[in-house]
Amino acid sequence: MKVLHISPECAPLAKKGGLGDVAYALPKALRASGADARVLMPAWPGVLDAAKDMGALSSRHFAVINAAIDWRVLSARVWRATVDGLPVYLLENDRLFSAPNIYPDEMTAESAEPMIFLSYAAFELAAAAHWKPMILHAHDWPAAMIPNALRHHRCYSSLAAEYDTVYTIHNMAHQGLFEPDCLNGWGMDAGSFVPMAEGSLEFYGKVNLMKGAVDNAEAVTTVSPRYTWDIQTKEGGFGLDGVVSANRHKLRGILNGIDCDIWNPRTDSLIPANFSAEEISGKKACRAALMKEYGWRDDGRPLFIFVGRLAEQKGVDIMLEALCGLPDSSYYALIIGSGSSYYNGRVAAFAASHTENVRTVTGFSEKKAHQAYAAGDILLMPSLFEPCGLSQLIAFAYGTVPVARATGGLCDTVIDADGTDEGNGFLFADYSAGELKDAIGRAVSARNDPERWERIIKNAMARDSSWDVPAKEYSDLYREIIEA
Repeated sequence: MKVLHISPECAPLAKKGGLGDVAYALPKALRASGADARVLMPAWPGVLDAAKDMGALSSRHFAVINAAIDWRVLSARVWRATVDGLPVYLLENDRLFSAPNIYPDEMTAESAEPMIFLSYAAFELAAAAHWKPMILHAHDWPAAMIPNALRHHRCYSSLAAEYDTVYTIHNMAHQGLFEPDCLNGWGMDAGSFVPMAEGSLEFYGKVNLMKGAVDNAEAVTTVSPRYTWDIQTKEGGFGLDGVVSANRHKLRGILNGIDCDIWNPRTDSLIPANFSAEEISGKKACRAALMKEYGWRDDGRPLFIFVGRLAEQKGVDIMLEALCGLPDSSYYALIIGSGSSYYNGRVAAFAASHTENVRTVTGFSEKKAHQAYAAGDILLMPSLFEPCGLSQLIAFAYGTVPVARATGGLCDTVIDADGTDEGNGFLFADYSAGELKDAIGRAVSARNDPERWERIIKNAMARDSSWDVPAKEYSDLYREIIEA
């Protein structure tokens, strides 16, 4: 089975969020199960150098790919990197792929050109690489043009019988909205913008790439079972709930996993001491090292951690409000992440007013994140919405207990320890600081009972969060599509 994953980011070469992890770990797991899975991505600034430093890059580019966009022929050199056995095709064009942050700040026809070219390059790759996939697996709005073009492009629609498409929604909040005049320059036919027509990209007078992809792909997946239901509601669908519901016959929720070669406290080289559920003492050593690094006296109080983007989606507002309602002497908190200037400023101000017990790490540091997961007692994850969530899966592996809001993939993975002896965390329902504070209180109470806390930690660490099961589910889905 030959599968090409098309994504704007793929760890460890380029990563902005969870999509980068998935675009690397899922194809890698598919290859381990026998599929010939590969990745196509842009060579953003620094990507070729990173691949070269890993010893993963071919000695020279092996082909040039051309695609017509806005009545011009755009070209990119194609390189092949092999990252831990995973073939990754890299598109090099210094002008087209020059954005260090990958995603455009403003959605215009011009700013979208890198993603449109990435999508069209998927059709041109077979001739360049002498390897033709059966399945084109497109990720989020940047690759949404793949199923759309196979239906509506003036040239690529002729290839519709040659490929099947799977479209994965990682975050419904980002749909790819543009003005309609972009479609002609992108080579799309008149039928691509017909109001109320099946397969049309028209959405309240705008072009909506995700809407078209949901209609036009052979299968649509989300990154957790619960999220398939969330996006069919008014609150979670961001205007596309009706479109998703109309296509629910081809909708499937497959929970993400984590790369257990990277996130494994038994072997992790980035933490001060290794440990396991059977021998947990190393976690205490990790806590002691972190306490020393941040100048804290370890008096036994719980250590809360937050690792992620500083954004409304991640519940930063209610997290800060809830923590402000707790005595400073009752906890330590380490916040790792960055976001908009507004949330960066809010977190900085919070830390400045709680200098004795709060520390922040601006930006994302892989090493700091590993150390935080290894040392932490409680992970705070009060998300407004969460398609899957990787932080809670990583926390499980490191014996850090999540306090999370019951939404999306958090519902599918976190089992409330107050409801069953099999619990591995604590959930709250309403998006409010009061509910979060109560859940934190329940977690701290459990921690004060050493025997119960040990059981919760063991439950968390026993959870299988690998990609083995999700990879099998995707393989089964690919076979169903091909056979159909």
